[in-house]
Amino acid sequence: MDIANSARQSVAIPTRTKRRAMDWSLVLASQDIPTTIAFTEEHRWALMVEAQDYERAVEAIRQYRVENRHWGWRRQLPWSQVTYHAGAVPACLVLVLIYQISVEFPHLHNSWILDTNAVHAGQWWRLCTAVLLHADLAHLAANATTGVLLFGLAMARFGAGCALLAAYLAGALGNVAGVLLQTRPYTGLGASGMIMGALGLLSFHSASLWRTNPATARDLLRGMLGGVFLFLIFGGIPRGPSIDVVAHVDVIAHLGGFLAGAIFGTLLSFVPVQVLERTLFKTAIWILLSALLIVTGWLGLKH
Repeated sequence: MDIANSARQSVAIPTRTKRRAMDWSLVLASQDIPTTIAFTEEHRWALMVEAQDYERAVEAIRQYRVENRHWGWRRQLPWSQVTYHAGAVPACLVLVLIYQISVEFPHLHNSWILDTNAVHAGQWWRLCTAVLLHADLAHLAANATTGVLLFGLAMARFGAGCALLAAYLAGALGNVAGVLLQTRPYTGLGASGMIMGALGLLSFHSASLWRTNPATARDLLRGMLGGVFLFLIFGGIPRGPSIDVVAHVDVIAHLGGFLAGAIFGTLLSFVPVQVLERTLFKTAIWILLSALLIVTGWLGLKH
């Protein structure tokens, strides 16, 4: 590229690194401002924009920097083009904290666990609160380690609050499926349905691309099938030495969570990224998730 000739018609917006230049170019692209990433002797890395777009480009970048002053939770994995959200780590640590509290205070465990008899008696909140409980350290470790990966990828795609809310609701719907399809009374707990919900989100996160580019249908189908195979490996195999009632219900809850996550992922794929990144939208999602956790947890303790 001839920078000297380009500079006569364009204005440079200097950046310190290539990574920042790439980030800012995406910001300008979202505002329909044509730009080119260039390496100059004067500015090193820079964005070249047309003179008439300069003021608008600077304002878009300024607004982006104001909205992203906090510590960046999203990181591109060094070995791929996949983005990971580190907020999955504290999210899983919350599960660890709740497990420790439930060990110290068995009343919490008893009031939050999924008991079908209690659910049929009207204690619907157990469908949600049971997602946060675990039977033992092995159960917790299996879900937490898998959740750190799947939650992180889903949160990077849809936003932290949106992904967690969708996965949490998917886990609760998985419990609903277990209650409806299993006639024998049982008790259940665990975040497996929620984790399968996150897998469903990831498996169908690009479903909307088929509408804009039918040529990608084959690639989308491969990704969806890959998610289905991962579900069969992690969520479709009953636990325990035999296929007893609990193991059978586990599979139903996992499948229900995965299918609910797939539906949520498909619907969210049609939501523009600009909407998902709006401060108002993210704030509303966090308020909704917090309210759901507080209300269901309080109802469990109250009863």
